Amino acid sequence: MARQPTCVYCRRQPADPAWRPFCSERCKMADLGRWLGGEYRVPGPPAVADEDGRPLEPASDDTPKDRR
Repeated sequence: MARQPTCVYCRRQPADPAWRPFCSERCKMADLGRWLGGEYRVPGPPAVADEDGRPLEPASDDTPKDRR
């Protein structure tokens, strides 16, 4: 018999198909809160910032060209 996967947040309850991979809305929202609070991070190179500490925005092709 295959083992039922457990909740990825609390790891105590079986995952509910309605909330998969979580066991309940509570665990789903608690996990979202961790993402929004910055507890989870995706690895990558450090972000570049300007002198004021604000992140630089990527240049887009539709920015106004040099006005003469």
